[in-house]
Amino acid sequence: MHNYTVTLKSPLPYHAPPSHPIFSLPLNPRQFVLPLSPQKTGGSIYHNPVFICKGTQLSVPSHGSASLGPSNGNGAAVHDWKVRSVGIENIDVATLGNLCVDIVLNVPKLPPRSREASFAYMQELSKSPPDKKYWEAGGNCNMAIAAARLGLHCATIGHVGDEIYGQFLLDVLREEGISMVGMSEDGDIVDSSNASYETLLCWVLVDPLQRHGFCSRADFCEDPAFSWMTKLTEEVKMAIKQSKILFCNGYGFDELSPALIMLALDYAVEVGTSVFFDPGPRGKSLLTGTPEERQALSHLLKMSDVLLLTSDEAESLTGIGNPILAGQELLKNGIRTKWVIIKMGSRGSILVTMSSISCAPAFKVNVIDTVGCGDSFVAAIAFGYIHNIPLVNTLAIANAVGAATAMGCGAGRNVATLEKVIELMRASNINEDDEFWNELVKDMDTGEITFLSKMVINGRNNQVNHVALQKVVSELLPKLEDNRLEGKVAS
Repeated sequence: MHNYTVTLKSPLPYHAPPSHPIFSLPLNPRQFVLPLSPQKTGGSIYHNPVFICKGTQLSVPSHGSASLGPSNGNGAAVHDWKVRSVGIENIDVATLGNLCVDIVLNVPKLPPRSREASFAYMQELSKSPPDKKYWEAGGNCNMAIAAARLGLHCATIGHVGDEIYGQFLLDVLREEGISMVGMSEDGDIVDSSNASYETLLCWVLVDPLQRHGFCSRADFCEDPAFSWMTKLTEEVKMAIKQSKILFCNGYGFDELSPALIMLALDYAVEVGTSVFFDPGPRGKSLLTGTPEERQALSHLLKMSDVLLLTSDEAESLTGIGNPILAGQELLKNGIRTKWVIIKMGSRGSILVTMSSISCAPAFKVNVIDTVGCGDSFVAAIAFGYIHNIPLVNTLAIANAVGAATAMGCGAGRNVATLEKVIELMRASNINEDDEFWNELVKDMDTGEITFLSKMVINGRNNQVNHVALQKVVSELLPKLEDNRLEGKVAS
């Protein structure tokens, strides 16, 4: 049984029409402000409390014509993925799995915790399919969209079904300039009436107190949702080979088998593609999961080039409370690991290498919604990695992108725009807490400690190399501005 839903949180809690029998009255969107208390969600660098419910099997309506390929005459569709997978050469970032559609609804109360009651609740919910305005791209689409908006060429590798939700997801990706690489063989016959082949949905439910519940059919499956996938197609291999980075996260285990994930990892290593891994909340459950899950988790932690974790997640995997020491332990146990990045919530972030520690306080913003912040953060880390940007500068832009997303409402198409990131960096308002950071790096035995500071003068202070934020911003803005201009020309 899976302990977490397949998606990484939702966008703005849209307001359901009063005609739906179980929906609450509309809430004022301007009053939707999430508190910054801890949560265990999708690697977000910001936090809000959530209620994780168990999901149920929901039938997907087949309204309209949204076939991804010709029918074989028996009601099954043949996926012609190459039509959808244009421009897969020279990819900056490819994401593996975790593709879903979030359906965001206000409800009078969250689903009950018991399996039977939750099942009945979801059956009632699914009687009237919600309007399309409540849909949003979720899961790894968030990271891909954020990366594309930074000017990176992106592809998503995964499965979407031959129905209206799958068509919606493909349309969103295409509009954002992101390629889709399907994991089915060209000649595979996919039975669209079989729930195992449907696009994965996550019902994101918001109660009047702004608490969230997340329900997906993956929560009711003993096996991954797409366990029928057993091998990497030639197209998937080509996409991995053409990519600079392959991004995997813990939620991918809700869709893909551990064996298939390891096949993708090993192939990326073989062809020289860097691997980013964010275990997220699923890391803890994988650590105590099946032998196959434990083996795959261990393999990812050792063979990934870049690991991204919250401080809580790093502690759960290492047993070490100090986030820097936990990062150093992960580096020591890794085989290919170059960077370990610890996300410290509203305090900022840390990047640990074998010879250095870099620390960057978070940007001060008016937080509206923390959904999608962690995914946006990862996208910016990939940007810095690919462009060989100095480590503390990479953290600065990642903090800015995550914070810019928090200023808006949610994930999918609601993640930060490049314009908002540039505006935030120009304001250069960071949440400094020298006492916290000095205590954290005190007595650290490492070659170099670099700290992003509002100080105008660069240089060492108490064995820490302070780098002025204004200097970092002046170095980053020209590259971001160039990407914005290139994006305008391309559009």
